[in-house]
Amino acid sequence: MEVLLTLAAVVLVAAVLAVVSYRLLVAGALTLDTGWGRRSRPLGPQTVGVAAPRDAVYDLLVQPYLGRATRALQDEVQVLERGTDMVVAAHRTPVGRGRVAVTVESVRFSAPERIDFRLLRGPVPHVIEHFILVSESSGTTRIEYGGELATDGWALGAWWGRLVAKKWEATVATSLASVEAEAERRAASRHPEKQ
Repeated sequence: MEVLLTLAAVVLVAAVLAVVSYRLLVAGALTLDTGWGRRSRPLGPQTVGVAAPRDAVYDLLVQPYLGRATRALQDEVQVLERGTDMVVAAHRTPVGRGRVAVTVESVRFSAPERIDFRLLRGPVPHVIEHFILVSESSGTTRIEYGGELATDGWALGAWWGRLVAKKWEATVATSLASVEAEAERRAASRHPEKQ
């Protein structure tokens, strides 16, 4: 009987630790960065065409970091440190069931053609991303997104990486759609005769 109680206690403690670890991982409060069994996977590519000039699209993308965040973004982006061409920012992303992931990233700006992100703290040990803005001859802008996500822990880490990448890429797609809509709205309001 004593052996069964001990075994039950061990299983209960292991289950509680697993649940707590999962919640900390999802929230970005726990990052497993051992380098053991590291697996990398691409993020993207995603491409969006925007009917607005490159400078205007770039300004819209960097506004939460270099300007004043809009009310809609104040709860999502918090600049922790600001330099001339780089910031360190915390990003809050809803991940379902009332949970919010908090990532901390360095964001480097190369106006007006490139923005680079590097994960400093989050649910995985390694993410690098970039947005490249290409001017098209028609006065439109093409935004090209890509990057890399890596996890440790061999097959289990690769499984975790697939889950994180799926949510990460969906969040990027939503952001790109929002930027496209706002940039085109602003461009149309500046040039109503083109409608």
